[in-house]
Formats: sequence, C-alpha cells, structure tokens
Amino acid sequence: MKIVYHCYGGSHSSVTAAAIHLGYLAADKKPTPDALMMVPFFDKQTDKDHGKFKLMGKDEMGNQIYICGCRSLGTKMEKSLYGIARITDIPMDDVIFVDTLKGVNSLMRIGGFLSRKLRLVWLGRPIVLKGTVNAFNNFVKIVEEVKNKMQN
Repeated sequence: MKIVYHCYGGSHSSVTAAAIHLGYLAADKKPTPDALMMVPFFDKQTDKDHGKFKLMGKDEMGNQIYICGCRSLGTKMEKSLYGIARITDIPMDDVIFVDTLKGVNSLMRIGGFLSRKLRLVWLGRPIVLKGTVNAFNNFVKIVEEVKNKMQN
C-alpha cells in the first residue's frame, strides 16, 4: 500500500504525520524542536518541490509512506489522480491520500509562511517549530485514523 500525506507546502504537517507513521517521532510524547529538525524534509521544501511525491520510507508493514505539498489543491489533486487511474485502468485501491491540513494551527501557518514562502527562516522556523509541537497530538490522531483504516 502507498500512503500519501499531503498539505499546503509539504514541509511541516505532512512531514510530521509521515514521521509519526514511520516511527521517526514517537506518538506518545511531544517532540523537541531539535527532534523535528532531524526529520527528513522538515522545513526544507521550496516552491519547486510542490506537486512532487517524496518517499519518506516504509512502515513496519512494508507500506510506502510519501509526502507531497499540494498548495490549495489537495482534494482536487486527489480527485484528479483517482480520475487518471480510472481512465487508464490503474487500480487505486492500494493508495490512501491523507490531508494533514486539518491538524495545522495558526503558529504553523504563520511560521511556515515566513520560513518557506518569504524565506525568512530565522524568523519563521522557531514559530513553526513551536506550532508543530503544540499541534503534535493532532497529527498523532490523523495517523491513528489512517492505521485504523488500513486494518479494516
């Protein structure tokens, strides 16, 4: 199975959820900012990376875990990919798209905008790190929903 965690920029919420899913971040305790910065792709994506699926790793069941920054096109992207699969007879039963934007808080939005869009990393990164730590349990819940869906 392939699981694609997607968000606006592909740098924070999707990366955090994928890291939880893969066990890079423990689900039972909030990470430190340093631990977040050690996660591959965290606060690293740029505009040229949007729309690209990046493999973060394989989980304990062998599922491939991807991240993708979709800007504001998350659900439209999902519909388009399912449509392409349908007309080309590619089975999409083994793909799960997961929108992680529902877990994002205001600090993450502000910090992400400053760090990634305006390239004011020195200003935005501490804000997005604080926001991500504060919102961490939201991403744990998203990952738990995905894992429960995979078992059913």
